[in-house]
Amino acid sequence: MHWTQRLSPLQFVRDFSLTAFVAGFVATLVGFTSSVAIIFRAAQGFGATPAEITSWIWAVCLGCAVCSILPSLWLRKPVMIAWSTPGAVVLATAAASGQFTMPEAVGAFMVSSALITVCGFTGWFERVMNRIPLSVAAALLAGVLARFSMQAFAAAGSAPVLVIGMLLAYLLGKRLSPRYAVVWTLAVGVVLVALGGHLSLHDLHADWAHPVFTAPVFSMAAITSLALPLFVVTMASQNLPGVAAFRAAGYELPTSVLVTVTGMVGLALAPLGCYAINFSAITASICMGDEAHPDPDRRYVAAVVWGLWMLLIGLFGTVVTGLLMAFPHEFIAAIAGLALLSTIASSLVTALDVTRHRDVAVITFLVTLSGVEVAGVGSAFWGVVAGVVALLVQDYMPRRRI
Repeated sequence: MHWTQRLSPLQFVRDFSLTAFVAGFVATLVGFTSSVAIIFRAAQGFGATPAEITSWIWAVCLGCAVCSILPSLWLRKPVMIAWSTPGAVVLATAAASGQFTMPEAVGAFMVSSALITVCGFTGWFERVMNRIPLSVAAALLAGVLARFSMQAFAAAGSAPVLVIGMLLAYLLGKRLSPRYAVVWTLAVGVVLVALGGHLSLHDLHADWAHPVFTAPVFSMAAITSLALPLFVVTMASQNLPGVAAFRAAGYELPTSVLVTVTGMVGLALAPLGCYAINFSAITASICMGDEAHPDPDRRYVAAVVWGLWMLLIGLFGTVVTGLLMAFPHEFIAAIAGLALLSTIASSLVTALDVTRHRDVAVITFLVTLSGVEVAGVGSAFWGVVAGVVALLVQDYMPRRRI
């Protein structure tokens, strides 16, 4: 669907489905609960007050909501925008040194978002992505998702009844009602958590989130130690596998335009605490697979649901936050890992489809899966580097007969 076309409200209602709603909810559950603690740590490290921490959550959630809902409705394709989890890790690590103030951090956020905007506006990032073969992109995605999905089975060590029960529900669902397998898995998981007494609702209390403005301060130390690492990991560890995710799912999106939009929205919201927003890979894969809807043209509903949940979290703050944080870690790990199994399988099939690129795909997959981190940049980037180097050696190095 082109930017000039419009989606009527009735069309959205017709396209709405329970599976898409559940996919959007699961994506929210996974994306928010798996990384919100890192954002809290980063904000606290810069000396943020409780009001400023709430403003951070408000700003990043609002940015994700706007950049997900509007393009998804306009394009009728799942556009999944999330905050940068590796970026939050970079900030939390730097903040631990105590060298930077909150205004300096905000200045760094603005510089990073400006660089992202330039990458999108000039088309540099999209040109790089266009040169990466589909087999490498699919292997990259499989490695990112497999590493995340493995946590589902690791969680069985501390909550065997819960995880095994959810796994059996998923397998039975795939056998008896494939379209609703994740719905049944989620329902069984909630029941087991409730029966086990592990649903913690004591943090639930009504309160609105309010944005807090922080005037930026630009310093060379913050630009080199915060802004540049934040920009690199956001582009390499988030936007790159995010593009791989929607391309592996068969979607063609206006990459440069969307990167530009995320950069501009991030720049506008930076003084309120939005440190970086970008393409999602893991949560996007939950909303782009068959579990969201058998018809690829109706999966955009899941991305809209994701965006609406982000909006609710941002506006109602502690209410929705407490609700999502009520579930134990093992439940989050299990539902996320099981929801991604089909996407991992299809990504591996795509990665290994071209015989002459199988070694390249396997190298990309294994390096990405390894979790190796060099110079603060995660394994997703180094997986692409390894795959491209292997591809160059295999296809472009002159052969010498011995």
